[in-house]
Amino acid sequence: MFLDVSLSRRRRFRPLGAAALALGLAAVTGCSGDSGAGDDTVKVGLVASLSGTYKPVGTELRAGFELYLETHGNKLGGREVELIVADEGDGPPTAVPAATKLVKKDKVDALTGFVGGGSVNAVLPLVNQAKIPFLGSNGRPPIKDLEYVWTTSFLSDEPGKAIAPYVKEKVDGPVYAIGPDYQGGYDELRGFTDEFKRMGGELANPDGKTAWTPFPKTTNFLPYFGEIAKTDAKAVYCFYAGKAAIDFAKQYAQSDIADLPLYTAFVTEGSVLQAQGDAAKDIYSVLNYAADLDNAANRKFAADWTAKHDTQPTTYAMASYDAAAVLDQAIADAAKGGDVTPQTINKAIAGLGQIDSPRGAWEFGDKAHSPVQAWYLRQVRPDGNQLANVMVQDLATLGS
Repeated sequence: MFLDVSLSRRRRFRPLGAAALALGLAAVTGCSGDSGAGDDTVKVGLVASLSGTYKPVGTELRAGFELYLETHGNKLGGREVELIVADEGDGPPTAVPAATKLVKKDKVDALTGFVGGGSVNAVLPLVNQAKIPFLGSNGRPPIKDLEYVWTTSFLSDEPGKAIAPYVKEKVDGPVYAIGPDYQGGYDELRGFTDEFKRMGGELANPDGKTAWTPFPKTTNFLPYFGEIAKTDAKAVYCFYAGKAAIDFAKQYAQSDIADLPLYTAFVTEGSVLQAQGDAAKDIYSVLNYAADLDNAANRKFAADWTAKHDTQPTTYAMASYDAAAVLDQAIADAAKGGDVTPQTINKAIAGLGQIDSPRGAWEFGDKAHSPVQAWYLRQVRPDGNQLANVMVQDLATLGS
């Protein structure tokens, strides 16, 4: 299943304005008003990294969802919303207790957010027993039981899969692959290396396998760059986000491999770009969103975002904004059929068609419950008096 990608979306514009599940996996069902919130109030639990390595990402997930609520009268599907936010931290040890509280004690009607793929896998038993819609808004690993699982962002192997053909075409020689040793890193790099090798590409890594950096403790990447310099690499592909992305980019620019083209997923996305400064110049990235896409939904989103923040909107904020939009439509549809419960909301999500999004129209694929969407090549270039991830071209449309 594929969607047409309008050429008009390529035109640029400048946005306006400046431990453990054992603690309790008893079967539960959440429904509006179970905790005294009122029969017409919908409870949404949002879990994101508000501390730790991925705080910059989690902060934007929260801000994107909150922006949708603020610009829609704090209502979803015509009902007042009680948004309850919890800290995911650096992964499952923090994420599981946070999600357990939201589902068992707060009895939310839907669960959203989540930065890490490891967190997603860890909370799935809770989601499936509670029969509550889980609407992730960042990268998601492959999952077998999808009845209550959706994502408004992407499958974690898709960025690398989307950019691999472009890198194979543009780079005359082997490419070095490097990333963090946790679930998200494994997924992201697998997407690139599998597709790159399938197309006849060669990895510069001596053993032909991705080099892994310990997560989250790696802050000094220079020894890894020294190893890359000993190879015949003609370019580097990596995935990092949050503070690790800042360290990687700044050290790369000062290393012996600074002249090698750097292709990435997420390294320059979000507030990290400001911290990276000139070290980020010319870095290529692959993403499902660029702030300069020209469509009505993005013009409104970007204007509303820049009116509140001093940075461009990001894919993190956009996907969380879209999670709110999905819930808005699904709750409205569920209400038409009678009671609004986690189960009726989930059924309504399954029946949604196209979502009018800042990234362009997309819809959930039947097989993966993730967006069928376009992917873009961006490059860090001057945009007025600041650096920005400027959209260069469409790369691919992926999803099923």
